Amino acid sequence: MTEPRTRTLVVAGLMVREGRVLITQRTAEQKQPALALKWEFPGGKVEPGESPVAALVRELREEIGVTVEVGRVWEVLFHAYPAFDLVMVVYAATIVDGEPRSLEVKDTAWVPVAELGAWDILPADRPLVERLLTEGPP
Repeated sequence: MTEPRTRTLVVAGLMVREGRVLITQRTAEQKQPALALKWEFPGGKVEPGESPVAALVRELREEIGVTVEVGRVWEVLFHAYPAFDLVMVVYAATIVDGEPRSLEVKDTAWVPVAELGAWDILPADRPLVERLLTEGPP
């Protein structure tokens, strides 16, 4: 009998400004070294007892120093990494206070949608890039 895999619930914010999408770069100090320094849509883990919306608001405040208004769910993704299964709820979000800055991330970037494919995006976030390239931002 195999060991049950860990399943992690995370949230991400899809923030668009003047046709550009906000992405953040992970730090070098990651539990999963293969995921270090890759780019992703900002967000993080949902803590026990925390709603996904509250987790997104908290994570964006902690990681990039912004306050957001969380909109509708834009996508729900599943990705099987070698060590764990990831379920990601992606919300359309609008920054209502602050400018993104690197607090708990290595870097931030506003990237034109058409250029997202050239960035070293996490495997779990790749379907978001494909959808944005096909449909455009919400």
